[in-house]
Amino acid sequence: MVVIKRALKQKVSRTIERGKSILLLGPRQTGKTTLLREYKADLEITLLISKIRRSYEADPDIFIREVESLRASKGSLPLVIVDEIQKVPALMDSVQYLIDKNIAQFILTGSSARKLSRKKNVNFLPGRLIVLRLDPFSLQELSSPLDEEEDLLIYGSLPAIRLEQDINIKEEELESYLDLYLEDEIRAEALVRDIGSFENFLRLAAIESGNITNFDKISQDVGVARTTIASYYEILEDCLIVERVTPYIESLSRKKLIKSPKYLFFDLGLRRLAAEEPPILPETYLGAVFEQFIGLELIRWTRLQQDKIRVHFWRDPSGPEVDWILEKQGSLLPIEVKWTQSPSIRDAKHLQLFLSEYPIAKSAYVVCRVPRPQILAEGIEAISWRDLIQRLSNWVL
Repeated sequence: MVVIKRALKQKVSRTIERGKSILLLGPRQTGKTTLLREYKADLEITLLISKIRRSYEADPDIFIREVESLRASKGSLPLVIVDEIQKVPALMDSVQYLIDKNIAQFILTGSSARKLSRKKNVNFLPGRLIVLRLDPFSLQELSSPLDEEEDLLIYGSLPAIRLEQDINIKEEELESYLDLYLEDEIRAEALVRDIGSFENFLRLAAIESGNITNFDKISQDVGVARTTIASYYEILEDCLIVERVTPYIESLSRKKLIKSPKYLFFDLGLRRLAAEEPPILPETYLGAVFEQFIGLELIRWTRLQQDKIRVHFWRDPSGPEVDWILEKQGSLLPIEVKWTQSPSIRDAKHLQLFLSEYPIAKSAYVVCRVPRPQILAEGIEAISWRDLIQRLSNWVL
């Protein structure tokens, strides 16, 4: 069995060693349970088992009594793992009590922040309960040599899919994942009244993934109110299915920069299945998906950093745009994404404009499929997507 070391493990281990408790969020099947098998828990509870879930729903204080007994018998701070905590949100109150009394240390996992965030008075105890996010495999986690880019764009990066060699099984697993999400997260939780409209929305949202969001257009296409479309996107975001990317709008000279966000499906294989697209995508379409691929890699990379780094995009309705902007305190890194093996100065023209308008941006990249790095203009380099993580690491230093 192939085991891939998860980049987040270092953060998890460091947080546990500091005596802090963790809320580990991540979409289904990103490997949360597998990651936590590496930690020896004194008590491990999974709320996916209905009998266990019902007992805690009936009396959440059972949990407090169990953990207090564990602490008394162990004589030191026990480590307690609770899988899928959002299934019984009332347990968050018990966890808060136990952390406040210094009775136990926790690792809580969840595949949806919706129930937790919608529950009044939930306190994530800033500084004591550390929220971490586990994503599908990132470039730095995949072994060398990396798979071909087309395979990553078509089948995505979910661990079970990435480790599967049979293409037919990959397709079946992605279909099953999509059905499970609709059944368990949407129908079972009664998050929407009209599941038919939501399914139509989901297909359009997948098709529009990576584009600047036009709520009015999607509203007309689905046949529901604009406010309903906004609430549907909120459901996808809360259930960790999409990533919301906000534009970079600071400018001394441009007054009409785009202010609407983009949404990216968290996995490109799932996006394709939700969009009802075949496993063979036309060459003209791959550029847009490649741009999303790089955007997702940037988001995953930023989550693993110690410094606070944000991912944005930049666009002026009059024409100039930059696909992705990394922002950290006092610095910007603009990135253009091109589906080409032969980049030219034309691919860098908007980056040149951005560098001239934002002096705190000292350099820029065109991320493409070039076999070796090339200097396109002063401060602008074309690099392979395979070298992206290394270049980002150098930028942080």
